[in-house]
Amino acid sequence: MSDAIELNLARIRERIAEACLRANRPPDAVTLVAVSKTHPAEAVAAALAAGQTVFGENRVQEAAAKFPPLRAPHPALRLHIIGALQTNKARDAVRVADVIESLDRDRLAIALRDAMLKEGRRPGLLVQVNVGEEPQKAGIAPGTAGDFLRACREEWDLPVEGLMCIPPAEGDPRPHFAALANLAARHGLGTLSMGMSADFEAAIAEGATHVRVGSAIFGHRA
Repeated sequence: MSDAIELNLARIRERIAEACLRANRPPDAVTLVAVSKTHPAEAVAAALAAGQTVFGENRVQEAAAKFPPLRAPHPALRLHIIGALQTNKARDAVRVADVIESLDRDRLAIALRDAMLKEGRRPGLLVQVNVGEEPQKAGIAPGTAGDFLRACREEWDLPVEGLMCIPPAEGDPRPHFAALANLAARHGLGTLSMGMSADFEAAIAEGATHVRVGSAIFGHRA
C-alpha cells in the first residue's frame, strides 16, 4: 500500500507542477488536498510518510476517528472537511477540522459561529458555490453568493477564506472554474478549492489554489 501511495503522490505532484508551469504559476501556488474518505488510517499514514500533510474527509465522524491520533506525531497535518455538513455536526467539525470547505447556507453559518464560540477554535471556512446551479447539488447560487459572503463576514463574524465548487460532471469545467475565480476576486478572497482527480489541471489553469484528489492517490474506494 505505502509504495503505491508514494508513487501516486509523486505522479500527482508532477502533474500539478506541469499544470502550474503551463499557467505561468509557481508550483507552490497550489496545495494538494489528499481526499482520504473511506480509506483507513494506514493509508493516511502512508501518505504522511511520503510527505503529504493536507487531507480531505467527507464525514465528520470518520475524520474524528481517524485523524486525532495522527496529529501528535505529525504536527504539520491539516484536515479539511469537504463533504456536506449537517448543522448538528457543526461542533464536531469545528473541533476536528482546520478548514471546513462546505459552508452553504444561513443555518450552517449560525451553527458554525455558535460552535466556534463554544470550542474556542476558528477553523478557516470556504463557501461552497453551486456554479452549475444544479438542483441536486449543495451550494450557494452564484447570484446570491455576494449577499451570503457579506452576512458571513459582517453579521456572523466568520473566518471565510475563500470559495469551493464542484462543477457539473458533463461539459467543459473551465468556464465554471473561471466564474468562481472571478467571484472570489470581486470579494477579495484568496483561496479557491476547485478541481478533483479528473479535472484538477483545468482548475489550476483557472486559478485554483487547492485541488482535491482522492482516487488517483489512494485508489478506488470500496
